[in-house]
Amino acid sequence: MSDGAENRTDYSANNIQVLEGLEAVRKRPAMYIGDVGTKGLHHLIWEVVDNSIDEAMAGHCDTIGVTIEEDNSITVQDNGRGIPTGYHDKEKKSALEVVMTVLHAGGKFDKDTYKVSGGLHGVGVSCVNAVSKLLRAEVHRDGKIFEQEYRAGKPQYDVREIGTTDTRGTFIQFWPDDTIFETTTFKYETVANRLRELSFLNKGITLKLTDKRNLDDDGNPVTDDFHSEGGLVEFVEYIDQSRERLIPMPMYMEGEKDGVPVEVSMIYNNSYSENVSSFVNNINTVEGGTHVSGFRMALTRTLKNYADKSGMLAKEKIEISGDDFREGLTAVISVKVAEPQFEGQTKTKLGNSEVTSAVSGCVQEMLENYLEENPKEARTIVDKVVVAAKARIAAKKAREMVQRKNVLTGSGLPGKLADCANSDPAVCEVYLVEGDSAGGSAKQGRDRAFQAILPLRGKILNVEKAQEYRIYENDEIKNIITALGVRMGRDGDERALNMEKLRYHKIIIMTDADIDGSHIRTLILTFFYRFMKELIEKGYLYIAQPPFYLVKKGSKSEYCWTEDQRIAAVKRLAGNGKEESVGVQRYKGLGEMNPEQLWETTMDPEGRTLKQVTIESASEADLLFSVLMGDEVAPRREFIEKNAKYAHVDV
Repeated sequence: MSDGAENRTDYSANNIQVLEGLEAVRKRPAMYIGDVGTKGLHHLIWEVVDNSIDEAMAGHCDTIGVTIEEDNSITVQDNGRGIPTGYHDKEKKSALEVVMTVLHAGGKFDKDTYKVSGGLHGVGVSCVNAVSKLLRAEVHRDGKIFEQEYRAGKPQYDVREIGTTDTRGTFIQFWPDDTIFETTTFKYETVANRLRELSFLNKGITLKLTDKRNLDDDGNPVTDDFHSEGGLVEFVEYIDQSRERLIPMPMYMEGEKDGVPVEVSMIYNNSYSENVSSFVNNINTVEGGTHVSGFRMALTRTLKNYADKSGMLAKEKIEISGDDFREGLTAVISVKVAEPQFEGQTKTKLGNSEVTSAVSGCVQEMLENYLEENPKEARTIVDKVVVAAKARIAAKKAREMVQRKNVLTGSGLPGKLADCANSDPAVCEVYLVEGDSAGGSAKQGRDRAFQAILPLRGKILNVEKAQEYRIYENDEIKNIITALGVRMGRDGDERALNMEKLRYHKIIIMTDADIDGSHIRTLILTFFYRFMKELIEKGYLYIAQPPFYLVKKGSKSEYCWTEDQRIAAVKRLAGNGKEESVGVQRYKGLGEMNPEQLWETTMDPEGRTLKQVTIESASEADLLFSVLMGDEVAPRREFIEKNAKYAHVDV
């Protein structure tokens, strides 16, 4: 923003508008931050960082730092104007205290202060304050330093001046309340992924992440700096780095329609999946919305018109659908909306109807220009669409063949599925078990009332490298689909999952604790991510955690899931004697456990550990699966080399 614009818009205490007080946040935190698990915990960081990003979008900030402190508190600082600290006439207190303690208070409701904002609901930083056992705010503004501390959202003293400074900005440090959250341990990769995302969405801004809990080889805290000059083009290249491109460079489109700035970057690759990430005011709208609808409408209409006019489809006697234009497509859509209407505070789906036409018109105009100026790339894309259409028709026939088989008759699973007695999906669970041997133990050890067992023979097809119709010809995948009772096709979308007849609300992957088991688990996860993502989003997919060790001495024994547990158990059972007297059995396969052991350690709801599979970042998940399971070797080697120290490898 220019100096002239800054002078016209004075950001002072009276720009802070108050809508209602801060009540019930500690009582019902999930209403405001989504949940009280890992996702909700990290949401606290996003709310504070959003305020700094809003300052950057308004042209007043270019550097934002996030530090995970040694005590697992979080510090967020920026070089923006600093939260106003002056006296607020209506509230009769400092504007800083108003922002930190009053729900729906902030400059976001004053259109002259922020034109667009990610934290538009205005509950952000006050909610963070409410669910923190301690929060400290420090503001550098007008050459002075101000501070205030809060416990459970309550100020401990009035805003006070503590010094002078030649810098400006806001510093927020908070300690999440461990009586509210299930865990207060932040994940470095989760924070890094979001900051990387924000750097792509806001080119030119630098975001610095520091983790004081972990030191590098030189004894310094682990750090990452995220900065992008290419913006969405670099974002698409990052997501698509492990795939083979069909066109040399990503397309980039930037424009504005009806007051809605639109940015889109997209590229086609040789894969069989679509990957569209969408953002509104930097918020990842994982469920899409009107901006995604507008993009898809324009993409289908523009490409079809071009293909028809150029005569490329004249020889093809097949009907092209919208899905065909999106196969092998990676795209990022970013729009800025002054007053976005989201579904709830977690902002997962955009509802503004006017955005559809804005995005559609903008994308159509820019895509038409690209196709006219790049005929070679246009032909490559249309050729890809024709191949996709033929594969879609073959896949539809293959799906219909699978869905004709009724799991209840056993025609699809001759003797393999050991079903449970209960028919209520909410209480039923199915184990996808590696191998017939482990499947046999699981069938004997299970609780037949609510636990079903489906043994899988060998490794299922790698869906990342296969056309869709091949997937439905794979016996193990057919068995999974039929056993679950789901159908493909819903709301006119052939690939959407119809879960009306889903038979289990817990789908548990149980594989051996070795390299082959890890590979099989990844193959299964890839299938679910690519073709049954809705099951993951609903929270129905889990990974069983069988123990690695049985530590035994005499009649005493302990199961251990980690190396640290094994060491502690050996010392405990050895007592004052020699550790060599303690026996350690390493479980390399589920088949090594008898049914009673398998039940006790891995299947008994009272004592087992299940990991729920979640998708925190769709773009990161897409990248990970394409790296691990795709054709390109170099990115996979780089990933393994970088992460090998975290892996447990059996040789």
